[in-house]
Amino acid sequence: MKVHLVDGTYELFRHHFGMPPEGRDAEDTKAATRGVLFSVLQLIEDGATHVGVATDHVIESFRNELWPTYKSSAGMPPELLSQFGLLEEALAAMGVHVWPMVELEADDALAAAARTAAADTERVEQVLVMTPDKDLAQCVVGDRVVQVDRRRQITTDEAGVKAKYGVPPESIPDWLALVGDSADGYPGLKGWGKTGAAAVLSRYRHIEAIPEFGFRWEVDVRGKDRLASTLAEQRDLALLFKDLATLRADAPVLENVDQLRWAGPTPALNGIAQDVRGWRLVEKAEAAAARLAAG
Repeated sequence: MKVHLVDGTYELFRHHFGMPPEGRDAEDTKAATRGVLFSVLQLIEDGATHVGVATDHVIESFRNELWPTYKSSAGMPPELLSQFGLLEEALAAMGVHVWPMVELEADDALAAAARTAAADTERVEQVLVMTPDKDLAQCVVGDRVVQVDRRRQITTDEAGVKAKYGVPPESIPDWLALVGDSADGYPGLKGWGKTGAAAVLSRYRHIEAIPEFGFRWEVDVRGKDRLASTLAEQRDLALLFKDLATLRADAPVLENVDQLRWAGPTPALNGIAQDVRGWRLVEKAEAAAARLAAG
C-alpha cells in the first residue's frame, strides 16, 4: 500500500488564496473547505486507500514561546481562520483520519505519521507527504518517504532534496536555521546565504559540528572566514532556529497504518456537504467507497 499524508493547513490556504477576489462569490464563505474536501476525495478516486490529514487547529504552538515572531494567526483573514474547525469536522465526516494539532503543529504530525508508516516495511510500499513546505524535506528517506507538491506536480525523493537544497534531509533543520524560513517567521543568521550554508553543511552536516573558531577550509568558498566568525557570534541563535525547524517526529499521532484506511463517508457528510455547497460531494464519495469495496 501507499500512505498519503496531507498538509490540511497548506491545502486550506491554497484553496482560499488560489481564487482571485474578483472571482469569488461574497456569500460563498466556505469555498476553501469545499476545495480541500474535493481535493482529498480526488486522491481517493485516484487510488489512495490510506489517507491522513493534519491541520493546525490552533495556529500558535509551543514554538511561539521560543521565538516572538514565529508564525501566528495574527492578520489572518477571519473567514479563513473560521474554517479550520469546519474542515476538520468535514474531513472526519468524509471518513478521513484527521490530526487537529494544538500544542504541536500539523508539520509535526506529518513527520511523526511518516515515520510510523515508513516503519511498516512489510505492508507500506511508499509514504507520500503532500506539502511543499521546506521543513518537511527533513522527513524524506530515499524513495520510500517522498515529498509531493500537488500544485506543481513535483515529487521529491532524497536525491531531489540534495539537488534542491545542497544538503541531505538530515541537515534540513540546520540549513533552515542558517538561512531562515520566512513562511515560519524566523530570519536565519546574518551573513549566511543558501549557497554558503549548503557548502558548509555538506562537509559538517550539523551546526554543532562546525568549528566555532579557527575555521579554515581547503575548498575555496567565498566568505568562509566571515561565515565562521558570524556563526561563533550567533551560535545560540543558530541552535534556537534549528530547534524551531526540527519537526517532532516522535509525536504520538499514529499507532499503525490501519487507522488511515478509508472506508467511505459517514451520514454526517450529507449536512456538511450542503453547508459548504459541495453539491456532488456525497455522491462522489459514496461512488468511491463502492469501487473500493468492490476491489
